[in-house]
Amino acid sequence: MKKIICSVAAVVLSAMHIAQDYSALLKKAEDNTAFYGTDFKGNYTIVHNKPGEGQKITEAIMYRRDSEDKWTILVTGPASEKGKGYLQYDGNIWFYDPVDSAFTFTSAKDKFQNTNANNSDFAPQKYFTNYAIDSAEKAKLGKLDCVLFCLSAKVDNVDYPKLKLWVTENDGLVRKKEDYSLSGKMLRTTFIPKYQSIKNGGDISKIPVNMLIADSLKGKKIAGKVEYEKTQITIVNAEFAKQKDSVYTKPYLEMMKQR
Repeated sequence: MKKIICSVAAVVLSAMHIAQDYSALLKKAEDNTAFYGTDFKGNYTIVHNKPGEGQKITEAIMYRRDSEDKWTILVTGPASEKGKGYLQYDGNIWFYDPVDSAFTFTSAKDKFQNTNANNSDFAPQKYFTNYAIDSAEKAKLGKLDCVLFCLSAKVDNVDYPKLKLWVTENDGLVRKKEDYSLSGKMLRTTFIPKYQSIKNGGDISKIPVNMLIADSLKGKKIAGKVEYEKTQITIVNAEFAKQKDSVYTKPYLEMMKQR
């Protein structure tokens, strides 16, 4: 009997150790999306493909100050969209339209420029903070050795109540994410196949080269086959450097509409 009890205890302890390891990996995956030491700046190209309707390309400059939970996105193209902007501070997100010089309240869940990307996709991700691990297991994603996490939200203010994450074991980078409704219906899939290494002070931070977001709900039958909307986000000229405080203010967006 003692041997059986010891054996069961060993299994339980081993499972707890594995869970702790996986929890640490999920925390690392979250930390990899945030940069608290200084500001981040990058040029973003967002390509939205709608089946049967072609594509729309949006150019923008992203500024982030994660230490203060602030970010600004300034749309620079096409010409018809130039001067529009998004600003987050004090937990609120504002959209600026230069045509009528007005700010309107938006949210993290709202779509960025009517694409398949949410406003929250441009900010740090709270995988560890806002979600509980339902299960975690080793999995292959192509040639990558990953841990597949199944997560459920433990707070209300999240975009999606359930997630699946494929996180590479060696570096804690998210390579694939599936977003689900509370009932378990898949809503979106995000692929991040490649990251770029950017010098961040004395360290190196990883930034996606591109992200592909596929919408599982918005589809259209083309030549007898259903094709779904997709949005690809490409990041270039990424850098970590202190930006002026004014960048994260409404007057900055109002001023930039003239340029």
